[in-house]
Amino acid sequence: MKHLLSISLFLVFQMSFSQFYKKSEPFTHTYSIVARDSVTGEMGVAVQSHWFSVGSLAIYGEAGVGVVATQAMVDPTYGPKGLELMKQGMLPQDALNKLLDEDGGSVFRQVAFLNKNGDVATHTGSSCIDEAGHYIGKNFSVQANMMLKNTVWDAMAKAFETTKGTLSVRILAAMKAAEAEKGDIRGKQSAAILIVKHEASGNKWEDTVMDLRIEDNENPIAELERLMTIHRAYDFMSKGDIAMEEGNSIAAEGYYLSAQQLFPDNLEMQYWYAINLLTNKDIDKAIPILKRVFKADSNWKILTQRLVKVNMLTISEGDLQMVLKL
Repeated sequence: MKHLLSISLFLVFQMSFSQFYKKSEPFTHTYSIVARDSVTGEMGVAVQSHWFSVGSLAIYGEAGVGVVATQAMVDPTYGPKGLELMKQGMLPQDALNKLLDEDGGSVFRQVAFLNKNGDVATHTGSSCIDEAGHYIGKNFSVQANMMLKNTVWDAMAKAFETTKGTLSVRILAAMKAAEAEKGDIRGKQSAAILIVKHEASGNKWEDTVMDLRIEDNENPIAELERLMTIHRAYDFMSKGDIAMEEGNSIAAEGYYLSAQQLFPDNLEMQYWYAINLLTNKDIDKAIPILKRVFKADSNWKILTQRLVKVNMLTISEGDLQMVLKL
């Protein structure tokens, strides 16, 4: 009799559960942060989970609008729908309430909305798996579910609030704080970060400040930090190129050196720095750099000849031959 009663209760639970949860909805249990930089207005969202490619499901953002994190028994439609409602002028709390009211499985969801003004709305469903909770602060919200400990979200909040630096640096600090509290009870697998500008230019490729994903890694936060460092290096490289184009060689050198300090083993950064020096007739400074690059990989010599061929490098034949003999 007890056995039959147990089976009956299990079937009732399964029928009730299936009314609200679709098999197509992944179990993206995780921790995340949505945040805004009060100085630049940039908005960011980041996530980590013991689930493959969590970034492709859980984080969304649009310049001039806001960012969204959707997790637990994730319904990805909260991302595009939430952004569209905020784009139409709806406040995050109103937009979130509207979608939750339309969702029969809202008790299984954990969602956070943040708009361009820093307004935040967060929901942790009553049926999210413990430990689950969130913390809303000024210009940010952190949320987590299926954590080993219920200290995760408070630790994330404290790290974000007390860390100095760019938005990406502060977001990373929050993510590392979650791991310091042992994070997801299942472990670690993937992570992602997306940062968009405060105002939209109309060109999506210009409006995205950072978009990095770690799809499958034993230590995704450490790998994310490594890629963020490389991202900063390439950002310095781009600024150096622009400064060179503007004829500001002093500023350009500072940017190029900053890039190389962050990514010292990258030959290409050294190479393009030297090519820019050649273009600006600073041959004496370019020669030792090119000599070092050519010694490491002679293919860069071949590329140098090809650049001259298509007028991407303007240099006299005599100087070119001198460079190729290095």
